[in-house]
Amino acid sequence: MNTDKLLVKPGSKVELRDRDPDATHGYSKEQADQELLKHQARLTELQEALYAENRRALLIVLQAMDAGGKDGTIRHVMSHMNPLGCSATSFKAPTAEELAHDFLWRVHKAVPAKGRIGIFNRSHYEDVLIVRVHKLVPKSVWSARYEQINAFERLLAGSGITILKFYLHIGKDEQKKRLEERLTDRHKLWKVNPVDFEERKRWDEYMEAYEDALSKCSTDWAPWYVIPAGKKWFRNLAVSRIIVDALEGLKLKYPEPAFDPAKIAIV
Repeated sequence: MNTDKLLVKPGSKVELRDRDPDATHGYSKEQADQELLKHQARLTELQEALYAENRRALLIVLQAMDAGGKDGTIRHVMSHMNPLGCSATSFKAPTAEELAHDFLWRVHKAVPAKGRIGIFNRSHYEDVLIVRVHKLVPKSVWSARYEQINAFERLLAGSGITILKFYLHIGKDEQKKRLEERLTDRHKLWKVNPVDFEERKRWDEYMEAYEDALSKCSTDWAPWYVIPAGKKWFRNLAVSRIIVDALEGLKLKYPEPAFDPAKIAIV
């Protein structure tokens, strides 16, 4: 798979209508499922090396419209990771304490430490998405946040954190189908929030907000990837492949022991 086709090249303008949410890039479900198993096994190895090296970290950002598959991606792609070295943070409506600070305060606290992998289920980008669409702050405030986010992510990258950002791209019809499935499945009914149905009415506004966020905030140090997520199996394959490639690119090394193993006698 050529994952460059999923990358938002820094400085480019994203047009989501030109990106097919149901694309599979020539893969069949069977092929994707088999390759995903290999990626999961490789992620287990790479996570252990990252943890042992204890010099760098990985931050994975997941954004999507409601029912876009953020939870499913975490469950299927990251299920083989050791929970001792991995954390997932879900950013919901900010608390009173969080609102009393700058919008990045609660985010910075959740950034993974060295040797760890952090997953953001929604993120600081909500402050240029829902905040913008619902006009929770003036345009002069949210429009300045693109540069603030870029500077924040540059700081993280300069501190040894690899940042991968995934927009899970589904179509409006597919979202309707998934929301309707939740209404008829008692195992998914708990996920239903009537607010989600109201948010669908703002679909075009959200697409415009996402396009600006993807265009303005895909950088060399924190790239955005638009993942076709209409087919869940391809979504899982694409995300896992990009994560494996990024970790392999770090050339992770296990630390040398501070002693000579040959001189250790176990009695």
